[in-house]
Amino acid sequence: MKKKLIYTLGLMAIMSTGCSDILDRPSLTEAEDATYWTSAEKVALYANDFYPVFFTGYGTGWSVGGAAGNFTFSDDVVLKSTQSNFGRTVPNETDWNYKWIRKANIMIEKLDMMLEKGDISEKDYNHWMGIAKFFRAWEYSNLVTKYGDIPYYDHVVTNADVDELFKDRDNRDDIMGHVLEDLQFAIDNVKTDDGGKTRLNKYIIATIASRIAMTEGSWQKYYYHNDELAKKMFQFAADAAQEVIDSGKYSFDTDFRNLFGSFDLKGCKECLMERKYSPSLSVTHCRASYCNLSESLANGGNLDYVKSFICTDGKVWQNSELENTDQFNMPNLVATRDSRFEGTFHYKPTQKNIASGLYSVKFIPREALKWDEKPAEIWMSTNNYNSYPVIRYAETVLNWIESKAELQTLGAGTVSNEDLNASINAIRKRPLAKEAKERGVKMTAPLTLESIPNDPARDPSVPALLWEIRRERRMEFFQENISRINDLKRWHKLEYMDTDTKEDLLKGIWIDFSEELPEELTGKAAEKNKGKLRVETADGKFIVFNGSNGSEMKGYFYPKENLPRLPYLNLPGVNIYLSPMGVNTMKFYADRGYTLTQTEGWSDAQ
Repeated sequence: MKKKLIYTLGLMAIMSTGCSDILDRPSLTEAEDATYWTSAEKVALYANDFYPVFFTGYGTGWSVGGAAGNFTFSDDVVLKSTQSNFGRTVPNETDWNYKWIRKANIMIEKLDMMLEKGDISEKDYNHWMGIAKFFRAWEYSNLVTKYGDIPYYDHVVTNADVDELFKDRDNRDDIMGHVLEDLQFAIDNVKTDDGGKTRLNKYIIATIASRIAMTEGSWQKYYYHNDELAKKMFQFAADAAQEVIDSGKYSFDTDFRNLFGSFDLKGCKECLMERKYSPSLSVTHCRASYCNLSESLANGGNLDYVKSFICTDGKVWQNSELENTDQFNMPNLVATRDSRFEGTFHYKPTQKNIASGLYSVKFIPREALKWDEKPAEIWMSTNNYNSYPVIRYAETVLNWIESKAELQTLGAGTVSNEDLNASINAIRKRPLAKEAKERGVKMTAPLTLESIPNDPARDPSVPALLWEIRRERRMEFFQENISRINDLKRWHKLEYMDTDTKEDLLKGIWIDFSEELPEELTGKAAEKNKGKLRVETADGKFIVFNGSNGSEMKGYFYPKENLPRLPYLNLPGVNIYLSPMGVNTMKFYADRGYTLTQTEGWSDAQ
């Protein structure tokens, strides 16, 4: 029973069914033993376990869960398949996991013991206590964002504390109040520099704190309609990001692609924190292997995402003064769109992306693509070791400007042109790579309060300034850990993923196959593509390649396999914004005389 209890609540590490009762041995590590906690160095070793989990980067080996480049469930990406669906039924088990909450609480408890015994200085105590409280706050934020109300524990729960283990959910608002307290302690006490860009410091924590508070502010405003709590959260987010800005340590000194393809970001002023890889230490990843133009991809940027890019004159494509902005082929897109488009995608269409013809090369160096027969070994398989900028200054300033703009909508502040210059316009002034300039890429004109684009595609419920700030995030963070799906949830805008009302979600770019990909219309490729290759013309007609109509194959790349997702809006007993409690989990509570409340909006009867 004990083993099942801890498994259900997720208070321990995930265990295998073949091991002995986990309650008969230390639940996480021998570091729970008081004899371990004798120095700040031992505390640092204990804290190391958090890093690869919370700062996933590109993942390791073939493991890409939560890694950059692996985010394909959003309105940015189309799959060559039926599109992934939202959950429609209550699962059997709840998949929450309190392992990292417990680990942080252990660290907090042991630090108090060390200070009392004189085994750590007050300065080191405050620093490491800040680290522990930071990770606890971050994990509670993750759980709250997923489930809403959840059980809250600010101490280590023992096996004898059955009533605590089985307690029902605590109020989300109260939990996030504790989260803000933990984050503020961390900002106030963690060192400004603790060994370079691979370890936490005050400014990294402040940036993530701004993310956490801004996220909760959005949930409070748009989902719970609690404007007062939203203001508190947005103000905390703006203040946290302001600390980073005021430090003067960071700026935009590196071209976009080099942020993701470099082997060492030590000298990059935009990168606050990197995850480094090393083949000599057998720590490598596979992400660049899926950007090497050799690997076939079944997902890619869709037409809806392409249309979201601002033009270099600072206007939307519908009313830009540049030529051919309504032509969605690669030459025109590269020449007329913000430089991040060219920095994200290969400058030519390719059948290697079988979903949209738009191939992402964001996570591989430019020089890695200069090959004739096949990529170099380091850009294949799990041999990649380019670094990942897990925390960037772009996030800091975009969190800051969005929070300030949200406060303005709530009557609690204003946004100035100086604010836009310090955030969006600073990003737009990033250096351009030589290769980008050679392809005609230019810097994008600045955004001013007097020149906010008149976007006919704007959601009328979103003020024009906020719409442009959200556009900037979308251009900036394609398939990064700052995932688009989380933005859509916190804005209460999952309807943007409705393929029944937004067909551009299923299409790729415009391709003239006879001009741009003639090799797909001849020889063996022609036989392979006959009856399969399909485009949609400007007037909505489908043309399927029949082996002899190559000159007609001009249109939006639209494979027949790109099918809509199931309807998911306004389904009774289904809440697509929050995850449900599992049927068996709730029954396990009930069988022992306790209640675990189902997530709001989900039916208990499923």
